[in-house]
Amino acid sequence: MANELTTRAADYSQWYNDLVLKGGLADYSAVRGCMVIKPYGFALWENMRDVLDKMFKDTGHVNAYFPLFVPRSFLEKEEGHAEGFAKECAVVTHYRLKSDPNNKGKLIVDPEAKLEEELIVRPTSEAIIWNAYKDWIQSYRDLPLLINQWANVVRWEMRTRLFLRTAEFLWQEGHTAHATAAEAIVEAEKMLHVYADFVENYMALPVIKGVKTPNERFAGALDTYCIEALMQDGKALQAGTSHFLGQNFAKAFEVKFLTKENKQEYVWATSWGVSTRLIGALVMAHSDDQGLVMPPKLAPLQVVIVPIFKGAEQKALVDEKVDEIIASLKARNISVKYDDSDHMRPGWKFAEYELKGVPVRIAIGQKDIENKVVEIARRDTKEKKSVPSENVAQYISDLLDEIQQNLYNRALEYRESHITKVETWEEFKSVLTEKGGFISAHWDGTSETEDKIKEETKATIRCIPLNNTLEEGICVFSGKPSSQRVLFAMAY
Repeated sequence: MANELTTRAADYSQWYNDLVLKGGLADYSAVRGCMVIKPYGFALWENMRDVLDKMFKDTGHVNAYFPLFVPRSFLEKEEGHAEGFAKECAVVTHYRLKSDPNNKGKLIVDPEAKLEEELIVRPTSEAIIWNAYKDWIQSYRDLPLLINQWANVVRWEMRTRLFLRTAEFLWQEGHTAHATAAEAIVEAEKMLHVYADFVENYMALPVIKGVKTPNERFAGALDTYCIEALMQDGKALQAGTSHFLGQNFAKAFEVKFLTKENKQEYVWATSWGVSTRLIGALVMAHSDDQGLVMPPKLAPLQVVIVPIFKGAEQKALVDEKVDEIIASLKARNISVKYDDSDHMRPGWKFAEYELKGVPVRIAIGQKDIENKVVEIARRDTKEKKSVPSENVAQYISDLLDEIQQNLYNRALEYRESHITKVETWEEFKSVLTEKGGFISAHWDGTSETEDKIKEETKATIRCIPLNNTLEEGICVFSGKPSSQRVLFAMAY
């Protein structure tokens, strides 16, 4: 099965699609641009969601749920927001179908069931949420309001790719309200660090924390903070964003509060989100030509046990030993599967679980039991080792930690070797086409230059790194003075 995969070198894009489909993460659906997340992929998303949800709650946030539909007039209230999402909106105009009198069995839109106001299927929820906040916030005692929503959203993308860009996707969106600008900025930065913590410590993927340029900001934001990761093909992927919205939405929806000084003021806002795109990042960052490679902390299945036996007698002997191992692993909260199905040979199972990226595989037969050992194979390095069965749970627990760290170190080494400082435009273009990765270059700070670089090369400014070192230089494109380097890259 694994040998059916396209290799990264042959066609990186097809390799990625092969992994998602054959690894059992997702499938195409009958609805253009939408995907079916299969049980294995959804288990991965659930693990991500559960960790993030706890991190949000540990920082004082609570969950709520808001409507899927947004009245068009709500979306129009914040001009920048409306303009930013207008081209991606799915619009509901009618609320009923009826039988076609000229073609039995067919349904047509009932022209008499036209909505008085069109509804937008949420591309994001700022508009519907801030309309609710208008009634929830009256005084400084109601602040800060720290709310998160787990939901689906729709953005009508023309070019879609499983997990990376689909018309409908799953995500979380935090929406908070604060008494001062300073408090809102602290919140936006705090959530950026929460995302970075999650991606680095659970996904085993190093990120660069930064601020977007005005061109790349979220529609309606004063500042957009981001985490940027590097994939194995040298392209960047935006893994999460956090936005300081200022008072734009508060003013659009008249969300005011009474201060301690008895004055009416508009609240200050943030929003922040990550999506199922993180699954695409995980696949592209760690996997190899044999299949998926899952970080142990998020893997839907951490350990698989494959028995080697001939006949019922040997099988019974192996089963007894496996029951002991499973109990000891579960006592350490390690997820484990015993695949004793008899319709596939062990070799096929080895290839299947390698394809699915299960971090640790145990093989055990009668001889192993007699020798008081088990064979353990780790997915990241494919190394196999015979290990005493007596303390196998402790060994595997330590091994899972080692694999997690190794995946991070490997991704970090790749990223560090793909951050290149350039001084000239020729050097910029050469590195972009021949090496890829992040290009650290001086930029004159103008949107005009940023647009021209994107037009000529398709590279974008991924971020201005947080706490960036200020240094005098010359813009790599315009030759005008520059005060700092920024990071450019091709991106998903």
